[in-house]
Amino acid sequence: MTENIRVFAGDCTTTFEGARTRTQRGRVVVVVKPDRTVLVHDADGYQPVSWLTRPDTLTVETDASGFGLVAHTDEQTLRVVSHDASGRAEYPATEAGVPVGAHPDTGEPLVRVGGAVVGVDTDARYVLPAGATVLEETCDDCGLPTMRVECGATFELCVDRACESLDDAVRERFDRAWTCPDCDSDLRIIRRGGRLLAGCDAYPDCESAFAIPAGVVVDDCDCGLPVFETSRGRRCLDGTCDAFAE
Repeated sequence: MTENIRVFAGDCTTTFEGARTRTQRGRVVVVVKPDRTVLVHDADGYQPVSWLTRPDTLTVETDASGFGLVAHTDEQTLRVVSHDASGRAEYPATEAGVPVGAHPDTGEPLVRVGGAVVGVDTDARYVLPAGATVLEETCDDCGLPTMRVECGATFELCVDRACESLDDAVRERFDRAWTCPDCDSDLRIIRRGGRLLAGCDAYPDCESAFAIPAGVVVDDCDCGLPVFETSRGRRCLDGTCDAFAE
């Protein structure tokens, strides 16, 4: 999502009130980030001379004579008052991440940031499943990047769930493949509360349900459920199974 970073420059007095109260004056650049974090930079070194991260309140005032701002959180206050303003401006900014290709419709760069693939110039955002790897290949249908996901088996799908659904792929592979250990009914692949589950077909009479971990099925557990190989080692589909208790 594109947001604005505000930049102010000039001869300023900066006052920080908190654990270490201090007052400084000089020609500085003040950066106000979209989350309201305030950074005051001078000509020396890479670290700001003063800052306040994600304040509870931020007030910015500007007029023909200059600018002033007050940021406050808990027992800390940062004040910046200009005596001679050199300038001020706003610039669009987005999250920066690892490049993973270009959007087939807009041509904008796509980057991976945490658990999503996002557009640099628009609000395009494709949330990735846990443990997903973005591939160099693109989707044959829409042209977006593809991803490799382990969810019982290894699937290679489009990052856009509206184009290719991970839920549908897992459901086609594992729906009714396992049996409920409590009542012997089939386990169905469902999404509930934002999680992909293997839930008992006898619900609501039987409420057994197991979150499907990021990993692949490699064996059968003594309890009858599948064993998954995950990044943290082997585990039963039932995360509380005594067979894998530490």
